[in-house]
Amino acid sequence: MPSYGSLDVEVGVFGPAEMDRAKDFYLAHGFAVLRDLWPDEYIDRLDAACSQAQADVAAGRLGERHRSRDHFDPTDGSATPTVHYVLHVSEVVEQVREAFHHPAVGQLVENLIGPHWLLEGGLFGVVFQDARSDSESGYSRIGWHSDWQGGPHLARWPSSAITIHLDATSPANGFLRVLPGSHLWATPAPAIEEKPEGWQDKGGRTDQDPPIPMPSAFERIPGELALYCQRGDVLLHDCYLWHAAARGTDDTVGRRHLRGSWYTGREDQGVVPGQFVKNAAR
Repeated sequence: MPSYGSLDVEVGVFGPAEMDRAKDFYLAHGFAVLRDLWPDEYIDRLDAACSQAQADVAAGRLGERHRSRDHFDPTDGSATPTVHYVLHVSEVVEQVREAFHHPAVGQLVENLIGPHWLLEGGLFGVVFQDARSDSESGYSRIGWHSDWQGGPHLARWPSSAITIHLDATSPANGFLRVLPGSHLWATPAPAIEEKPEGWQDKGGRTDQDPPIPMPSAFERIPGELALYCQRGDVLLHDCYLWHAAARGTDDTVGRRHLRGSWYTGREDQGVVPGQFVKNAAR
């Protein structure tokens, strides 16, 4: 496990002039946070555009392509339902697509995983997510998993997920739990009865078996890190990294972010339906 040094230093956070350090950290630990890529005014505009798209989906002004089956009625007594996913948001919000194609991010991803493509047209594309902890929410937390476990038969790996935070994360609204260095292990695929063609039994950056089994849900792992991000932060994490989302403690506070993934393999596999999901418990 890495040594973090002084307790007042944020782990894995890098500025625009520190991309080489961000690369080295990501390759060693499986994640990196990029800070101060944009001024506050840019994030304000991005936020407003995403909020408008969210309202448009709720009001039926955007088609079913952008609506998840999971949306919930408000708990504040208002008449308008709250939509916590806007799918394919980069197709309707130009600022989102612009942000995901930031030149510095693109170059860093190139240095991390090589030539790559952003999943936009297939599956759910780039997603705006408004995560809530209240009982009406369709999403509040997810157990330990790696993204690769969502499709061990697909040829589009390896990949790096990218999350742009519109809200700072905290115990109040939830945060990401990560196990640094776990992307280097050959993690077992989910146990299923019928394996599709191309199924891989293990996946990771090396052939080394994990020294511990992946927890079945939300258990604590020695060495795990609570990863807090600020508004405007960009989080990159490897498809083989063990991670989980912690549920917030305050039902009135949301956690909004934009999520996508850069892939290196076959681009046509961005349209494959039916993903395998591990430990997706609320």
